[in-house]
Amino acid sequence: MRPWHLGALFAGLALCCYWPALRGGLVWDDQAHVTRPDLQTWTGLGRIWYDLHATQQYYPVLHSAFWLEHRVWGGATAGYHLINLALHVTAALLLVLLLRRLKVPGAVLAGAIFVVHPVCVESVAWISEQKNTLSLVFYLASALAFLRFDRERGQPPAVRAYAIALGLFVLAILTKSVCATLPAALLVVLWWQRGRLSWRRDVVCLLPWFVLAIAGGLFTAWVERRYNGAVGPDFELTLGQRFLLSGRILWFYLGKLIWPARLVFIYPRWDVKSASAGWVGYLAAAVSMTALLWWGRRRSRGPLAAWLFFAGSLFPALGFFNVYPFLYSYVADHFQYLASVGVIAAFAAGAAGWLARRNPGVRTAGWVFCGGLVAVLTLLSRAQSANYRDLTALYTATIRENPACFLAHNNLGIEYERTGRASEAEAEYRAAIASKPDLAEGHYNLGHLCLGLPGRAADAIAEFRTALSLKPDYPEARDNLGNALSQLPGRMDEAIAQYEEALRLRPDYPEAQSNLGSVLVLAGRTSEAISHFEAALRLRPNEARIQVSLGRALLKMERPGEAIPHFEAALRLRPDAAAVHAELALALLEVPGHTGEAVAHLEEALRLQPGLEPARRLLERVRESAYP
Repeated sequence: MRPWHLGALFAGLALCCYWPALRGGLVWDDQAHVTRPDLQTWTGLGRIWYDLHATQQYYPVLHSAFWLEHRVWGGATAGYHLINLALHVTAALLLVLLLRRLKVPGAVLAGAIFVVHPVCVESVAWISEQKNTLSLVFYLASALAFLRFDRERGQPPAVRAYAIALGLFVLAILTKSVCATLPAALLVVLWWQRGRLSWRRDVVCLLPWFVLAIAGGLFTAWVERRYNGAVGPDFELTLGQRFLLSGRILWFYLGKLIWPARLVFIYPRWDVKSASAGWVGYLAAAVSMTALLWWGRRRSRGPLAAWLFFAGSLFPALGFFNVYPFLYSYVADHFQYLASVGVIAAFAAGAAGWLARRNPGVRTAGWVFCGGLVAVLTLLSRAQSANYRDLTALYTATIRENPACFLAHNNLGIEYERTGRASEAEAEYRAAIASKPDLAEGHYNLGHLCLGLPGRAADAIAEFRTALSLKPDYPEARDNLGNALSQLPGRMDEAIAQYEEALRLRPDYPEAQSNLGSVLVLAGRTSEAISHFEAALRLRPNEARIQVSLGRALLKMERPGEAIPHFEAALRLRPDAAAVHAELALALLEVPGHTGEAVAHLEEALRLQPGLEPARRLLERVRESAYP
């Protein structure tokens, strides 16, 4: 089959699988990956590389790719989905090329299965997991370049091939650190080809790779603990428990590859401390499998090589290192995107090799079966990808298979609240709290919902206080507790204290600065309020609400000339804000010689909102010459 024919076939299969997800929006942490406004400039691109706080994870190649994609199509999510799809197809084509280079039978079947296998859906349909699809392209391209170097040793092109391979390996690690397993995988491939490894020929040339791999892996583990919060009681396991967990995880992933049923965005989180004693069998089975395949290596080294590749590629996700997603589950389909290649290739090679030795009738029937398998996997992936069409579908599907998933309940509640479905949102927040009573975010979200409902301020206060008892350094809870207290008579001083504590915890918190300013105005401390509005505006210069609040405070302090620019700035951001036109008119009337402008803004306010009585009365007064 010609390359472009194969590419068209794989692209067609991928479109069949992922068509339902192509118009899907942002889910879970996509908002933290798609380039934020403060990183969309050239300066922001630099921060992606040198500022560890700039992005959710320090994967600068990935976030540079997102930065570039945003320059091309902005926030249109279809573009990100299409790029993920194209990268997935490219990885499948590189896999076919690599297997052919290694003379492994069934290369096209392996590529086709990889394209349509349901365990890949999470990596391809979820925008954040472009880290998987992009890193695998670099990973496989690096492996191909290294094999060329190995084939051409002693010739001038070999040096260039080695440099290209090493450069691609660095790009892979800087896209996702799981690619640090590549040098070990290359040694497995070389051993499989030759039956033994030579220190000088095989190992020495990969020593720089291992140095980079270890450095990249340790750096990522440190970032997960230091910046992503992968520390605390939820992550505390003994070494023995981690070994037992690794056996459980290994067989879980193999099982999902062989029988991809009941795939879930977030799987149930195992209680390792109580369940791990019964997991000895998993670990023993993994050790026994390794020993059995080692014993049979003289007959065929392929199965052992595939097993070592699978287990080795999974090693970073087997529980020996803490990663933040372990807070929700120890397993996720996207963790085995790279590792699945080994098992899929082994199955395809075994099937193709077995069929090649059969008579034509059996061979034809066998390939028809393989085609049917690809078709079934395509249908399963299509159904799975439909879950990614929007947040409600994703979290509803997750809860259906994992009813105790507090994260899905909590996030579904957020989506319901965002779309005005308050009663459903409250039910989901309470379900999240029931599944995890110490979930500070669940109590906070329930409080936030109650705060927006009439007569529920007292309920909101109770939930915010519960959230703070669980997580005292929670500035959002402090800020919203201040909002709730400010709604009740006689609680103004308590509200101010909460805003001030929120700002102590996070000085660069624009909402708390603005809210504190608003309450200080009500308390008659307008001059103090102005400094807080100005601080909020420095953090959010394009926030119309803050511009208006500062303008009002300045007008109240009889500083109309200073207030006018802020009202004008708010109207540049919100030209259809009728009330702001009226307030700007009021400020203009306080400055001699601006009556005509004031009248124009009052007329515009009434055009936008004919029932705006303050503007109508003010316009009548102006026309009666109450103003000069």
